[in-house]
Amino acid sequence: MKPHPTDSFQLIHLDESDDGSVLERVIKKRLADWTWGDVRDSIRRRKVQVNGNLCLDPVRKVTRKDVIKLWKESLPKPIEATDIRITYVDEFLVVVEKPAGITSVRHFEERNLPEKRRQLQPTLEEMVPLALMHHFQRNFKPRETEDPAPKRTKRLPISPREFKDIRSEDRQNLEHKLKRLQVIAVHRLDRDTSGLMLFARTPSIAQSLIEAFKHHRVIRKYHAVVHGHPQQQTFDSVLIRDRGDGHRGSKPKDVETTDPTQQHAITHIRPIEKIGPYSLIECQLETGRTHQIRIHLSEAGHVLCGDPIYCKLADGSVIPDTSAAPRQALHSATLAFDHPISGERLEFKMPWPADLHRWLTKLRQS
Repeated sequence: MKPHPTDSFQLIHLDESDDGSVLERVIKKRLADWTWGDVRDSIRRRKVQVNGNLCLDPVRKVTRKDVIKLWKESLPKPIEATDIRITYVDEFLVVVEKPAGITSVRHFEERNLPEKRRQLQPTLEEMVPLALMHHFQRNFKPRETEDPAPKRTKRLPISPREFKDIRSEDRQNLEHKLKRLQVIAVHRLDRDTSGLMLFARTPSIAQSLIEAFKHHRVIRKYHAVVHGHPQQQTFDSVLIRDRGDGHRGSKPKDVETTDPTQQHAITHIRPIEKIGPYSLIECQLETGRTHQIRIHLSEAGHVLCGDPIYCKLADGSVIPDTSAAPRQALHSATLAFDHPISGERLEFKMPWPADLHRWLTKLRQS
């Protein structure tokens, strides 16, 4: 399939003929006017993503399920610990503001990746301990009995890549502290979705929070910008792993299946604002399935602005996106739950991050 260009990037949707091929070959196949040097240079200069992930490996294997994004400008460096804001922390749990561009947790098939690749693209779960160290360092206040001018603390690393430059004895000390600060993700956000995420600090707290999610005691509200003007409604479907083209989707209601991957999914949406041909809406999850909001909106004819996957429908047609969204316009704005120990009701809100705020401002002006 030919690339679908925008002002900032072009998308390449793959098909069955690409199964088992490598990244540089499928790019060259679709961009006949590019030389092999052009293709490899774009990969080296951080201009290529596969499924939203920066890819620096020209011979990475791809399949029909993959979506390649070619950027005109080089992408920024990977997320660092100082980019992760700690909204709330106590001895039991942590709430963070997840930036777009980082995977929530390590996918099962990635757990055996070489250490070098893990350092290149750490997950949020792997980065939160380092972010906590920075948070505690910034917010530590010495007691009145302590020296009012304490010694300068050594600079902390801001990413796993920097550990290789630390002296071995200091590195061991840091790694010991990081191990004590390890967290457990109790839900996920897509790589290019920003917003509030909750982590447990012990296995027992993790189990308690997972049960709260399971029994719908956690409120999760997202803000999204979509094509068209949807009405207030509830989407209720059974999601399957492969709708026929390698991507997730809803099972047709008149089709019976014993697919073990099928999951019931419910999303409530409420319109907030019309912005020309687009709408700002609120999405409240009743269940939390992979890509649930994106699938429900796409199948209803209201594709998420900037969504590189579900702009392609199950029949192979592609809905053009002229919104110029810098990424999928989906943001986890509200998170509310009962504290698993105290029972106190906690509620957190996070405004649009800078990239989507700037884009929304331009969208309203146009």
